[in-house]
Amino acid sequence: MLRSMRCIFVPMLLASASATVLAQSAQPRVFFVAPADGATVSNPVKVQFGVEGMTIKPAGEISPNTGHHHLIIDGDSIPAGQVVPTDDSHLHFGKGQTETSVNLTPGDHTLTMQFADGAHRSYGPAMSQTIKVRVKGQQ
Repeated sequence: MLRSMRCIFVPMLLASASATVLAQSAQPRVFFVAPADGATVSNPVKVQFGVEGMTIKPAGEISPNTGHHHLIIDGDSIPAGQVVPTDDSHLHFGKGQTETSVNLTPGDHTLTMQFADGAHRSYGPAMSQTIKVRVKGQQ
């Protein structure tokens, strides 16, 4: 009986430990839920942000592995440690929002999502994602 219990218990224990290690080793990331990369969209463009491995907190709250989203229109990710600028092409979602709607001129655009800490300091390219969209003109 003891031998058969060991035959069941040991593999279960190893599988559980492997799953825990895999979950802990997954790198945090941000991603666009919508729109899809390469999508043709109409105004207003609905943008939905996703994050894994980090917790969303409003601006001003600074604790490890937390932050909030920024949307950069037609620009690149921000180097780690630099503050995300505040202007018409760098939109801040400091209340912890995970979606927005933006109006863009017709044509091709890049959208870069940048995750940053409570002081708007970027987590760098590793916590950003860039997609391309084409905005349809008025018909």
